[in-house]
Formats: sequence, C-alpha cells, structure tokens
Amino acid sequence: MRKLITVLMIMAFTMVSYPANATPPDYCGGVNNEYEYQELVFLSGQPVKFVGKVTVSDRTKTDSRTISYKFTLAPEDKTIKGKLDRKVTYEIDYTRRDDKGQTLASDTVKSYSETVTFDKDKYVLDDYQFSKGEIIDNRPASDFSSGTLTARKYYKINKTEGEAIVEISGGDVGYENFWGSTETQLINYTIEVDSQKKDDEGETESQSWQGTVTAQVSDSMTKTLKYDENEASYSSFPGGHVRVTSRQMVSRYDYDLPRVVEGTVNDDRRNRGVAELNASMTPRIERLIVPKFRDTGGHWAEEDINKLYSLDVFDGNSQFFLADTPMTRLDFARAVVKACDIRTETATTARKRPSKKEKPVSIFSDVAVTDSNYEYVKQAVDKGIISGVAPGQFSPQGNLTRAQAITIIIKALGFEGRAPSPGYATSFMDDRSIPGWARDSIYMAAEIGLVQGDNANRVNPNQVMTRAEASALLVKFLNFLEVDLQKDYRENIVLYN
Repeated sequence: MRKLITVLMIMAFTMVSYPANATPPDYCGGVNNEYEYQELVFLSGQPVKFVGKVTVSDRTKTDSRTISYKFTLAPEDKTIKGKLDRKVTYEIDYTRRDDKGQTLASDTVKSYSETVTFDKDKYVLDDYQFSKGEIIDNRPASDFSSGTLTARKYYKINKTEGEAIVEISGGDVGYENFWGSTETQLINYTIEVDSQKKDDEGETESQSWQGTVTAQVSDSMTKTLKYDENEASYSSFPGGHVRVTSRQMVSRYDYDLPRVVEGTVNDDRRNRGVAELNASMTPRIERLIVPKFRDTGGHWAEEDINKLYSLDVFDGNSQFFLADTPMTRLDFARAVVKACDIRTETATTARKRPSKKEKPVSIFSDVAVTDSNYEYVKQAVDKGIISGVAPGQFSPQGNLTRAQAITIIIKALGFEGRAPSPGYATSFMDDRSIPGWARDSIYMAAEIGLVQGDNANRVNPNQVMTRAEASALLVKFLNFLEVDLQKDYRENIVLYN
C-alpha cells in the first residue's frame, strides 16, 4: 500500500469584499481572492496545491467575537485523488483597558473538524488544542497589535493505522487604520508521523518521520490616491483624485521534510525548498471631491493641498487657500482628527439639547461648546493628540509652530515613547533650540522620515508653520500610514525572516 503522509496547513478566508481590516483567519499560510482559495498541503516531501471555496460567519459583540469557517478543497492537479473538508469556530474575548489605551484579546477554539482523503488514506483530526493571547495598542492614528499562539493537532490515519501530530507555535503582528491594515503571521510547525500498515503479503510495516515547516503570510488592505486627468478640454475642472482600495495576500513556505518515494520514507535524503503563493482582490474605485482653489496653481505644495482637500481633511467654501499664511492650532487639530478618521460626537450621534440644569462646560475657556469645531478639539484632547498652551487655554487662532505640529503627529501615532532615554541629543544643528516637551517627538519624526533638516540641517522647531508646510507634513503622515507601515509589517518581515 502506498504510504501517504499528510501535513495539513489550511487557511480559510472571509469571502466578503472588503472587511474593516486585513486579517488571515487561520494559521496555515493560505491565500485567496474573491473567486478561489489556495493553500499548500505537504505530501511525500513535495508541496501540493489545494484549491476550493471558503465561506465565513463573523459575529462581533461589544467584548467578544466569534468567527466560523467552512471550506471544501481538492488538489489543483486533477490526477491526484483527494479532498479536504474543514469546519472551525474561534472565539475571541476582549478586555478593554481604557485607562491604558490598550485591549487584551484571548483566542480559543470552540469547535473544529477536519478530514482529508488522499487516494486510499484518510486523515481525521481527533483533537485540536489552541490558545492565543494578543495585545492591541489603541492609538489615535492606528491600532498596533502583536499576538503569540501555541497549538497542537492530533490526526488518526485510517482509524487504526497510525497518527500524525503537528505542534504549532509562533505569532502575528499587525496594524489597522483608516488608510490600510496588514497582519503578518510567522508560524512554525513541527510534524511527527508514525504509521503501521500491512504490505501485500499481510505483514505490518512501520514508518516514522519528522519534519518542519515555516509559514509566513501577510494580508494587506491599502487605500491609495491617484490623480485622474479629465480627458475633456471644455470642463469646469482639469481632473481629480481617485481613491483606490486594494487587497493582496502573499505567502511563503519554507519546508524541511523527508523524501518519500512510492510510499517509502527515505530520511537520509531531505526534501528542502521554498514555495510561494499570492492572490489579489479586484480594486475598489472611489472618485473624490475636486478642489477649485484659485491661488494654489503652480505653488510647490499644490499637489499636497489638493489631496487633502479631496479627502475632506481641509474644508471650507473659499476659493482661496492662502498657502503661505500661518496655520492655526485649531485648523491643524481639526485636520489631524479628520486625517485619522476619528469620528467626532457631532458626526456620529445627534447632539441632545441639554436641560436647564445640565449646561455643558468646555474643556477650554477660549473654545466654546457651541463652536462648530469644538468636538474636533475635544476629540484631539481626549485621544491625547494635543494639549493646551496653558491651563484651560487652547489658543485656537494661535500660530502653529513646527515643534507643535510634529508633536501632534507623533502623538497620534503613539511613537513618542520610542525615543531614547532622556539626555540624548538629536542630529539637528539647532538641537539646543528644541523645547523639552517636543524633543522625543522630533527625534522620532526624524527616525521614521517625517521630518528632515533644512540646508543647514536645522529643524527650526520654534518657526511658525505655514498652511502649505502643514499640508506637506500631513501628506507625509498619510503616506506613512499608507505605505511605510505596510512595508514594515509585510515586506520587511516576509523578505528578511
């Protein structure tokens, strides 16, 4: 009887077009688009691609989430007789620590069934133990997460002809924001197989082997802006921006298995190799508002200003942007809140009219509760993005300095705590001019490429920032959320691990 050894690494994926975030739903390295799911099953020392359909049920409550997957797969190579059926339900319980700005998640498996047939052999999952812990740092601009998992699968081969045990360990890292999300998993599998089968003469033949597989899979959703020229000559606008939402999954398997030839394990010769999978979903296209400023044509920041206006980061009905005038603290705070897609109270719920006994009190004496921009300021303060210039004073029309702007951006990312221990110096020539409250933020902004020195390598922290300069900084901030985070959480991990 031909000896078949199967290590199952299967990932089911949500079949909705664009869920809120990109998250590989299982821990096996598979990829998919809207039409087909594919993953690798390792047989006889060679990876074999399985393809098929996957469905998902995702039920989310306030402090819990239940995800169920059901799928049917078969070998892509039609000459191979095989089938794979799996049903799995995971439960995730969340413990929110608002005082720390973090969320703890605990994942367990509620139910699991799996059967794989290949020629005359059937592998049935008899037991599956799974546990995962995760920490989510809830920052205003982006949520950052890191998880650690351990699992153990126990399969019976043809009921009484042996067993296969797969030990699983590893974890994942990810981020999620309005502009994109990526989760990358790095999972290690250690496989042990023991089987006993009768040969053609009725004698029992025992075989055992061990192998390892490492799977790295990334699921990424990205929103990018592209400028689309208006082909018509006689039009009220020359062109406008298009927001393109894309989703891509990439996977890499590194395996070290024995070579199996005609059912016989040859452990002296190993089968080592790399296999890769990838799949992309159809992009989603959205046209954005067309800016019509009369004073930005030919300005060095014209493109940045137009992008932000199209994204509704800047608002107003004026035909003039006044790019070279100072940016105010209020306008910048509102722009950052909008850029981070932070929902304000006025945008999500109808404001209730206070009773005569209940009079809302502003957190700042110089920003009235009735001001249309009050909720933006309040949200920025509540999220820890911005603070006043003095107790009870916000100075909404005050000029924004470069140090203030950089500090607001880095606090939105939550990166100020990544600076070195106090006592360090930045690389800028005017390091001594940097206010103490802005030093960590300016250091981190330089580290991640958001700011750089001028021709004399000065950061000019106390210089007033113009509306054009603020626009350029905000676009760099959005590019970091869109491009740099994905590169760090996908390409850098998959390529260099």
